[in-house]
Amino acid sequence: MMSGSDDDDDEDEEEEDDGSQTPELPLEIIVCILSFLRASDRREASLVSRWWYYASQDPSFQKNVTYRFTASAASLDFVAGLSGRPRCSLTISHLDASSLSRSLLHQVAVCLGPRLTGLSLPGSSLTEASLLAVLPCLSSLRRLDLTGLDSLFMSGAFLSREEHRQQVRSALCNLEELNLSDLRYLSDLTFNRLTGCTPRLRRLSLAGCHVAFEFDPYRGRPAGADGLDLDSSALLSLRNLRGLLAQQRNTVVGLDLSRTSITPESLRTVAQVQGLVLEELCLRGCKELTDYSVEVLVKHQPSLQRLDLSGCTELTSRALLAVARTLKRLRHLNMARDWRLTEKGMAELACVSSLRTLDVSECLHISGTELLKGLSLQPLTDRAQLTSISFKSCTYIRDALVVSLAQLLGGSLRELDLSLCVYLTDLSVHAIATHLRGLAVLRLGRCAEITDWGLLGMTEPAKTCQPPQHTSVQVDKGPSFTRTFGNMGFFRPPSLPFQDRPRLVTQQDLGLFRQQEQASVLALSRLQELDLSACSKLTDSSIRQVLRFPELQRVSLSLLPEISDAGLESVAAHCPCLTSLSLSHCSGISDHGVIRAAPLLYRLQHLNLAGCNVTDRSLSALMQHCKRLKTLDVSTCKDVSMTTVDLLQSQLPFLENVHCRFVGGADPTFALI
Repeated sequence: MMSGSDDDDDEDEEEEDDGSQTPELPLEIIVCILSFLRASDRREASLVSRWWYYASQDPSFQKNVTYRFTASAASLDFVAGLSGRPRCSLTISHLDASSLSRSLLHQVAVCLGPRLTGLSLPGSSLTEASLLAVLPCLSSLRRLDLTGLDSLFMSGAFLSREEHRQQVRSALCNLEELNLSDLRYLSDLTFNRLTGCTPRLRRLSLAGCHVAFEFDPYRGRPAGADGLDLDSSALLSLRNLRGLLAQQRNTVVGLDLSRTSITPESLRTVAQVQGLVLEELCLRGCKELTDYSVEVLVKHQPSLQRLDLSGCTELTSRALLAVARTLKRLRHLNMARDWRLTEKGMAELACVSSLRTLDVSECLHISGTELLKGLSLQPLTDRAQLTSISFKSCTYIRDALVVSLAQLLGGSLRELDLSLCVYLTDLSVHAIATHLRGLAVLRLGRCAEITDWGLLGMTEPAKTCQPPQHTSVQVDKGPSFTRTFGNMGFFRPPSLPFQDRPRLVTQQDLGLFRQQEQASVLALSRLQELDLSACSKLTDSSIRQVLRFPELQRVSLSLLPEISDAGLESVAAHCPCLTSLSLSHCSGISDHGVIRAAPLLYRLQHLNLAGCNVTDRSLSALMQHCKRLKTLDVSTCKDVSMTTVDLLQSQLPFLENVHCRFVGGADPTFALI
């Protein structure tokens, strides 16, 4: 972006020398024009000239903006350039105790202190002195993320001085969200010092922290016992957490205890805090929870609107029934990877009229029939108006369910995940294209029975079968054997359904498609994400005709052996907003396709070419045209050299990760040995 501004300055100087140039439009008119564009289009329009750049920075467009970057020398000038902006958030990764990191934090405090609303420091190893140099200046901070920042809490002396606590308290008095996930050294003392500076906390995350819910190994006694116990300097206890919730019960509405060892008794203790009214609770991966603990939870916290119980493998449909019958304000429910969950309770869940998103992915016993039954029996105003459903890896899902759900939810559904529903066929695709015209996200990865005919909205012509020949003359064909005799070459085993390849689409078929294209996937004009990975029966015939979405940003075509360079070039030409493209292990993709597509993929940020037949020529094209790349995967590309990979990393300013395992002809088998 900064290099673009320098180029604009040069262009303006040339325009001043040449008086024949037409004058710029008024700034207000440009702002009005940009207001009709999507955010991605506004970013492109900002590169037209300096005036268009200024217009794109109008305060009306700067809502909840988060700038993400890695600590480096260039970041100093970038932060300084943000000094004139309205309120924003920062995500700065890989800060440490170096002088550069201290200078960067000082720059943040000076240039953005009163206007910074959010600060996240992932992958950092800061010292207390470095953080205390910036925190007192952030008077408007609403969100603070200290995930994994163990260096700050390891000594146990964080905020031990009263003067430091007073400075931080005055700055964080309006903090609403505090993320302390994955901290190994968080203790009662450090937790109380920090949360004592945040009297208006609304959301707290302790995901992955070592919380002593039942037993304190350092004292040899129950961790939740009240009495004269002092705050622990070694671990965070349930007693201490419960004290915070009781103290700030009037403000706290969200709690994340995912990946902790919380027990049913501990959950009951948290849920029964007097006056606590939770709206959001995340218990992802808490494997000790039982159905009874969920029943107690929903009884004492009936106002929950967002509940995440994914990965709680001991839960059954009894817990689902309790949720459906008690939480009448529930909007988002995640029960993914609860392997003991069955259909029981799904019908009652469909009667929760406030429910908007449902995730039952990897629930192996779910077929969706009870959910469909509940939706069909309820009036439109009384049933769940689902906008997002995930049936990923639910192998009992069949075409009949998808067809019926598409008809019932056609007006509301925006996101549908059917990945690894291996028995779905073209019928499901036809129903989606016909009824779910408002879809923004569609995932059909590894649905291997989907063919070109499904994407084109057509029916594969019936295969011609020769009738059996009847004859009155009995011919001796030799000895016959039963199947119990064994397979000794006397007969051929029957062909399996997944071995049959569909008839290839001809030019005549494509002519018919163009006459009825509204029945194809092309009708999903609002699509922003599409996953067709490992749908191995798809070819260029459908990809070139159907993937023409003006708002498509993310597409995965990995593991499609029939996709060629022509298909890649067509996708690049007809999907102008593409930011993420996955083509891993597409053997038909070569330098020719990448070189022709690269000039059209100037917005691309994430590209996966692992296992493709590309060479250094493709990387050179990416260096020239795809300046915004953040991640690139060229693993197992034997004709790519590490020299070119290193050159690519030095040339692209935003490139963060390059995966290049086994490039240059390295033998992965030898490496694994």
